[in-house]
Amino acid sequence: MMNVTKTFLPPMEEYQKILSHAWDKHWITNRGDLVLRLEKEIASYLKTAPIIAMTNGTLPIQIAIKALELKGEIITTPFSYVATTSSIVWEGCKPIFVDIHPEYLTIDETKIEQAITPYTSAILATHVYGNPCNVEAIEKIAKTHGLKVIYDAAHCFGVTYKGRSVFNYGDVSTCSFHATKVFHTGEGGALFSNDPEIINALFYHHNFGHKGHESFYGIGVNAKMSELQAALGLAILPYFEKIKSNRLSSIAFYKEHLDDIASIQFPKTREHVSENGAYFPIVFDTETRLLNIVKALNDNSIVPRRYFYPSLNKLPYVAYQEMPISESISKRIVCLPLYYGMDQDDLRHICKIIKDSV
Repeated sequence: MMNVTKTFLPPMEEYQKILSHAWDKHWITNRGDLVLRLEKEIASYLKTAPIIAMTNGTLPIQIAIKALELKGEIITTPFSYVATTSSIVWEGCKPIFVDIHPEYLTIDETKIEQAITPYTSAILATHVYGNPCNVEAIEKIAKTHGLKVIYDAAHCFGVTYKGRSVFNYGDVSTCSFHATKVFHTGEGGALFSNDPEIINALFYHHNFGHKGHESFYGIGVNAKMSELQAALGLAILPYFEKIKSNRLSSIAFYKEHLDDIASIQFPKTREHVSENGAYFPIVFDTETRLLNIVKALNDNSIVPRRYFYPSLNKLPYVAYQEMPISESISKRIVCLPLYYGMDQDDLRHICKIIKDSV
């Protein structure tokens, strides 16, 4: 069985060596040395805004909404993982969808302003498959209308735009360190912000609202990363460039061998972006063709993923707003298997099945 992804794991002895520090100190959670070290090493390695490591990639979005005191309507994308929209609803706000660019697949910045109302408090946009939104245009719109900006940058570890980490854009950027990601901590995530006041609010919200041991700034939840997660991240971080390079090589192979198929389109990467090889999505001309290809791959024990599907404006707990581009793309897009160490024979086999089925 070849799944859409395969988790990269460092040598067990390297993980155990790092984890032994927590064992020696009998300190497993509550922001121990390993969590602090991981935050410092990530910020230094990526040259990012200050980072707060967390236990998963969804809580950072929810905490960002809470810390920025957002109310009313939040403009967002219908083409993302469900956590983006569910976090808005979970925090008592209303998602207002803006359709996506047909080539980049990120929120269409030219349609944002027409969705702004007196009730709009923020823009929550997703960098799709590691491909950044038009951050400059969004920043300009946000400043003009006095809105906050949160980026769901779950796929963006190591991605830069114009030489700068994408985590440095927006009032807050969030990331996922889930086991399926290019860099991971098993489960995990993070928040980034250049604003000291926002970082302070994000910090206490992720730690029960604590102000020291015996007083509280305000309401909070438990979103702290454990030492076990941090140790895995510290063991994987030295391999990141090797992982990224290997995945980008697989993507190049896919593109070379699938480029001549007229019924397939590759999403366009924005200029000045350094990619991280997060995913390899392809868009078919029809949903019927996609379903035929998926079946052919499944029949050969290969499991791609319809990601993202469905378009989030069709979720049962939100008011439906027609999003023709997102709805169309979500029916026709699939991510092919991509992970560190893929054999070229496997890649060639996948491409042959697709070509034969087309």
